[in-house]
Amino acid sequence: MRGLFSDSMRASFVVLGSLLVLFIGWPLLRTVMASNPAALWETILDEQVRSSVLLTFGASLAATAIAFVTGVPLAYLLARVDFPGKGLIEGIIDVPIVVPHSAAGIALLLVFGRRTLLGQAFDLLGIRFVSAVPGIVIAMLFVSVPFLINAAREGFEAVEPRLERVARTLGASPWRAFWHVSFPLARRSILSGMILMWARGLSEFGAVVILAYHPMVAPILLYERFESFGLDYGLPVATLIILICLVSFAALRVIAGEGRPRGRKRT
Repeated sequence: MRGLFSDSMRASFVVLGSLLVLFIGWPLLRTVMASNPAALWETILDEQVRSSVLLTFGASLAATAIAFVTGVPLAYLLARVDFPGKGLIEGIIDVPIVVPHSAAGIALLLVFGRRTLLGQAFDLLGIRFVSAVPGIVIAMLFVSVPFLINAAREGFEAVEPRLERVARTLGASPWRAFWHVSFPLARRSILSGMILMWARGLSEFGAVVILAYHPMVAPILLYERFESFGLDYGLPVATLIILICLVSFAALRVIAGEGRPRGRKRT
């Protein structure tokens, strides 16, 4: 603690950083403090709220699982291989971060809507995206997958390629070198990316509300209750969502940090 105020520069940084932390933390704390405990308990017992929260968590988890299967291999290629169009691919991956998510919902609707070629093809398999859970999953996947891919790519870039070459010279196949050398060394970055992607999916509203308004995920349920009944009716739902997200995210960050090498103490 003494090191934070060892000189005027660090003291100034502490003040400026504290203002930002207060800006983030105070509205969340104020929301929790403003909620009536009885109303919050009634909200917890509300079947519609519970179903909405479970749907949100499950859909975001499914999107993260799909991104893990498809995104980690892509991240490895981006970290290890130079090929024509690599910069374009990296740019495309980052586009969902800057595109308004309502626009992303329109774009997905034009590809996976009921009258589109893909929409009709999936419909033959009994899979529908408009006003259905698969639509929620792909909306969350589209807007949050850059977090996983970029984190995984940075993790693989931090692994020395020579370690893979040594494994290959010792008789390991490319698959074995990947799973026993590269992946374990990059797993912390991959896990962090998965957590960020999952958390980002929980809060998605714009793309989901256009592609799959029903069944309602938690952000849409909150918006509908606030619009229909006002602040007093929406506040308990907002408080519950904030508390669940804070607890879940904190627990996952602790899990991700377990086993991480500890650096020397800084002063």
